Amino acid sequence: MELFTRWHAWDTARADIAASGADIGLDGLDKAVAAAERWHGDQLRPTGAPYVEHLLEALEVLVRGAGVTAPAVLSAAILHDTVEDTPATLADVEAEFGPEVTELVDWVTKPPATGTGRQAKRASRAAYLRRLNDAPREAVLVKLADRASNVQTLDRMPPDFQRRYYAETLTYIVPLAEGEPWFRDWYSSWRRRFAHLQ
Repeated sequence: MELFTRWHAWDTARADIAASGADIGLDGLDKAVAAAERWHGDQLRPTGAPYVEHLLEALEVLVRGAGVTAPAVLSAAILHDTVEDTPATLADVEAEFGPEVTELVDWVTKPPATGTGRQAKRASRAAYLRRLNDAPREAVLVKLADRASNVQTLDRMPPDFQRRYYAETLTYIVPLAEGEPWFRDWYSSWRRRFAHLQ
């Protein structure tokens, strides 16, 4: 299973993209990374790493793995958690990045749970994940890259979380990958790597 953990800083990612010769608008990505860094601030991942590393991993999955070059998809990958996890709103994203990027961010933004307690949160999360079946292909690509970043090092998380997240990924995300050959193959190898969690 290929890991996408090389791009811990935008300078590294930018240099790799430039060296690859891929026709990717680096100016747009510069802007998206700057906005994500501003909005996420000093937020950390559950592992304690700076949150921006997750965003760059999702970008790395799309660029190095799936070969995606569409500017809106790549910008949305960088910005995909801004509305969910920061004070930024969809209006803020649209003001800086326009309606196309904003629509993709909106599709992959989990709405707040209606009701309180664990059951309400799980029901809201399941409804959000089911809704992705109706998402445009570009939004699905962002979600597949987001989840790939999260699950590639699943073994670093607590055991009970590993089992829940593995099951959720099989139920909701793996079916989304079926229509995308690179992602289908990657998730297939991921599934074998973590089969002990079944």
